[in-house]
Amino acid sequence: MADNKKNLTVELNRVEGDLELKLVVEGNRIVDARAVGRMYRGFEQILIGRHARDGLVITPRVCGICSTAHLYAAVTAIETAWQCPIGPNGTRVRNLCLMAEEVQSDARHSFLMFAIDFCNRRYRHHPLYPRIEEAFQVFKGRIYAETIRHTKQLLEIVALFGGQWPHSSYMIPGGVTTVRSRKELIRVQTILDSYLRWYEDSIIGCSSERWLALRTRDDFHAWLDEKQAHRDSAAGLFLRFGREAGLAGLGRGNDRLLSYGAWFEPEEWQPPFRKRPCRRRAGFVNGINGRVEEFVEEKIKEHIEYSWFARQSGSGPPAGNRTIPEFAPNSKRYSWAKAPRYDGQVVEMGALAELVVAGDPLMSSFFREQGATVWLRELARLHRPLLTLNHMREIVRTMLGPDFEQPFYLSPKTVYSGSGRGLIQAARGGLGHWVSFADNRITGYQIISPTTWNASPRDNLDRPGHWETTLINTEIADLENPVEIEHIIRSHDACLVCCVHFLDTGRKLSFGLGPTR
Repeated sequence: MADNKKNLTVELNRVEGDLELKLVVEGNRIVDARAVGRMYRGFEQILIGRHARDGLVITPRVCGICSTAHLYAAVTAIETAWQCPIGPNGTRVRNLCLMAEEVQSDARHSFLMFAIDFCNRRYRHHPLYPRIEEAFQVFKGRIYAETIRHTKQLLEIVALFGGQWPHSSYMIPGGVTTVRSRKELIRVQTILDSYLRWYEDSIIGCSSERWLALRTRDDFHAWLDEKQAHRDSAAGLFLRFGREAGLAGLGRGNDRLLSYGAWFEPEEWQPPFRKRPCRRRAGFVNGINGRVEEFVEEKIKEHIEYSWFARQSGSGPPAGNRTIPEFAPNSKRYSWAKAPRYDGQVVEMGALAELVVAGDPLMSSFFREQGATVWLRELARLHRPLLTLNHMREIVRTMLGPDFEQPFYLSPKTVYSGSGRGLIQAARGGLGHWVSFADNRITGYQIISPTTWNASPRDNLDRPGHWETTLINTEIADLENPVEIEHIIRSHDACLVCCVHFLDTGRKLSFGLGPTR
């Protein structure tokens, strides 16, 4: 290694302790990057031999942040295997709860996980720094405290249908276990109205109608200049500071975006499940001409060349793969995460990908101008809740009308052998469960979470994963305080607890890491 090259190890953990970045810097520029998932997730093995329905109880424990999403993916995998009809109101309830989880996750990511990096000492001389601290400082900031209070209230919606959040198990093949009264649906409506008022008053400083009229980047800048209330809102402050900090030019990936599509249409998502009727369409942005191509499930494959898994785990379509750990220190392998690829390509998952694929005009306008950057990923998470809240209010209105009489559950015919897949859109991107079973016992289970796509290691062709690609060539102003890295990784709302996880053996284990080339 040349004298001016250094190894830099950065631990990026805010919710949990599973992510480490091993970087090689030349001067102040990153010339090589490896994203290391440090803990093993054993859920796929835990499920082998269990009853086909056990995934509905076990897989929501994969992640305490996206447990509704895992439950939805797990029940969908069984339903596609059993080919069972689904009560339309069952799908509406599932969608409603998944949306509630997404909206609260967006606010918590923006104001509890990302914005607090604006309080880094790097920015203490910025003119907006005192106002940044007043709004976003950990535990003390006004917006920080408000976010905890209001997102907690929003999750009551999941608790009304599922009895608890997280780790509820109210989704079953054919629908949901609970039928709520109109009185309780009105309670849901009240919660949504309350959350929307807070979002309008504190986060965007205007009505949701005014914000949703923004369709281009010029519209956005005109909105920002329109009123002091817009500039002083949490979103106005957040986005103004972000641009002045250079985030609009930081962390650009390869602009290949993937979305599985969000929220099945209740009447149309029925056997034989050949099409994916979603409110937000699925698709792939190829990164070359910006066009949205049709999403094809069969193009998903995963690789283990640089992952700590035995070769018999298999590389290829996830339905045929297995998860067999094989820790190999001091080898070329360096992560417990696998390397999923779509049509052989490294892709980005997340809120921005979901909205650009869906054709959202505001996100598409900015994406055409600057590509996928840190700033735009954050704008997407401030923008998406307003779109989703509209869908949630529409669902409640529908259920309070004549559709209230539609079934919440249709009793399925149990099938004892088969295979299925559940691909849904979680808050952080596409989540996939693949299950196979025989004699009503699970024989194979594979999970690819959204962060696995973003945090993947190199694949069988030595191509770096998305984060690794994005970090290479980034300039770091201060190697002792590499806040640029924190901005880039956190702009993807990293959730390694979902990507890799630990297996409690009752023994304390210590794993070393292989050398960085």
